[in-house]
Amino acid sequence: MLWVTAPRDGATPLTEPPAPADARRLWLDPAGRVERFERESASTYYGAEAHPRFDPQLGPGNLAAFIGSEPHYTPDTVWFDPCIDDPDRHPPLAFDPRNPHFTAQMAIAEAGLAAAGGRWPVTYPDLIENVDVLVSLRGMERLLEDMMDRPGWVEAQVAAINRIFFHVYDLMRGRLGDAWSGTHWGAFCLYGEGRTAKVQCDASAAFGPPQFRRFVAPALTEQCRWLDNSLYHLDGTQCLCHLDELLAIDALDAIEWTPQAGRPGGGDPAWFDIYRRIRAAGKGVQAVSVLPDEVEPLLDAVGPEGLFIISRAETEEQARRIEERVDRYRASGS
Repeated sequence: MLWVTAPRDGATPLTEPPAPADARRLWLDPAGRVERFERESASTYYGAEAHPRFDPQLGPGNLAAFIGSEPHYTPDTVWFDPCIDDPDRHPPLAFDPRNPHFTAQMAIAEAGLAAAGGRWPVTYPDLIENVDVLVSLRGMERLLEDMMDRPGWVEAQVAAINRIFFHVYDLMRGRLGDAWSGTHWGAFCLYGEGRTAKVQCDASAAFGPPQFRRFVAPALTEQCRWLDNSLYHLDGTQCLCHLDELLAIDALDAIEWTPQAGRPGGGDPAWFDIYRRIRAAGKGVQAVSVLPDEVEPLLDAVGPEGLFIISRAETEEQARRIEERVDRYRASGS
């Protein structure tokens, strides 16, 4: 599968209006969000399987905001402030559909649906789950201490986050599921029949395989079994020590690899062995930030079966050439 985009030929160059003084408005104004999306998609060429899709996300990991964390909005991203100061006195984690951050999230999704008129899908936001949400609620340093001092508490919170993730997911599915019972997931351009999601644990860069097995793998396995289609976001070389644990989860369908800043992108030969290892375990591979000239060597090294490539071309012509080369590759049966 190939997802390739580029600036569209003949499109008027994008001129962004002045950003509002309050970053909250940049993120939370439904009409503004839809307007920016339409302006960007009109100037984008979508090649191969790529297509416009409205992502209503309010920052990566906004599930944390639905259960107690306060978002901190900046022009570029959203941070979530820890809210669990004393684990012994903090009330049990719970989700209320009247939560103002959840209602703001759904208002943006509804605006996208109303404007779409069937022209584009509205995706799930990047909810995130598992230990990563607990990091937002508790703070990274404190949570690492908790893993040593109160491991049972950590396990209980992760289990509660899983239950809330399932609840929120199905509430959203009532509005964001398509006519074919499929799911569009905003992060990493996913689509699949039934429940589909990207799952992750970026926090695992800070601890080793024993902690991953205890605190992450059980909830992750439960998520993958509950979902019909799952892709794990493996982020950075510090997390590669957990690859064996991930490959051992039968219900996990695919793994995406993101090299950290300063490392070559996902199409570099440095990562071919990782992709082959994932494929040998029977799981799909997603390679991101693949440069146009890296597409064919990647296909030669890994093979097209079970491979999802995301690339960004500099021009529409270059994107079309990538499509043609991939089509020839498929036709040749290579």
